Amino acid sequence: MSVTNAERRAHRAATREARSGAGPTVAGVEPGANPGATAKFGLFGEVLTIGLMMAVVALGVVTLPIAVAAGIRHLRRFVAAEDSRAQLFWDDVRAGILPSLAVGVPAALLAAVLTIDVVLAGSGALPGGEAIAVVGWAGLLALAVTVLLAAGEWSPSRGWVAAVRAVPGVVRADVAGAAYIAAAAIFTGVVTWALAPLFIAGIGCAALAVVAVPARRRRGENRAG
Repeated sequence: MSVTNAERRAHRAATREARSGAGPTVAGVEPGANPGATAKFGLFGEVLTIGLMMAVVALGVVTLPIAVAAGIRHLRRFVAAEDSRAQLFWDDVRAGILPSLAVGVPAALLAAVLTIDVVLAGSGALPGGEAIAVVGWAGLLALAVTVLLAAGEWSPSRGWVAAVRAVPGVVRADVAGAAYIAAAAIFTGVVTWALAPLFIAGIGCAALAVVAVPARRRRGENRAG
């Protein structure tokens, strides 16, 4: 009897491991996706680690797009239980940092203009200040979402032009997903405003959101099929 119970416990444990995607295949059990995401504490630690690395790269401000893109690619490798050495992150940064300036410089200038508008609107120096402030905040949010989505589409082989051009299609294909990315961008802004060092956690979470949102859509499509 004890042997039977032990066998059942072993089979249940093997089934859990197989479904998580981290263990060996068990007959009749479909392996789970994203095995690297099954260890929740490990994933949280990786988000903080990659957030710190992204923050270092983003110190140049105009280098924020490549920092986010390289971080997203790193987290995709991690959750897929692929090779996720830190060296691969720096390889992506080196491969894309110069081309990314074509995105980073205009984005930084536009963000500066919108921020100035918001500040001036709040000071009462501009007529219709409340409306201008709303437009400014909306513009900053749209810019942040665009940068995040473009970074999610970037790869060294694809390049930044194709990544930016893909953003409208990504939004049309998953409007709810774009709203989730906007929420991640707002979260990053709020925690950074509250305490600047929290930018590390915020940007890491935003990168993870870009990885997780399309996976959510694919799971829904698989269930519908």
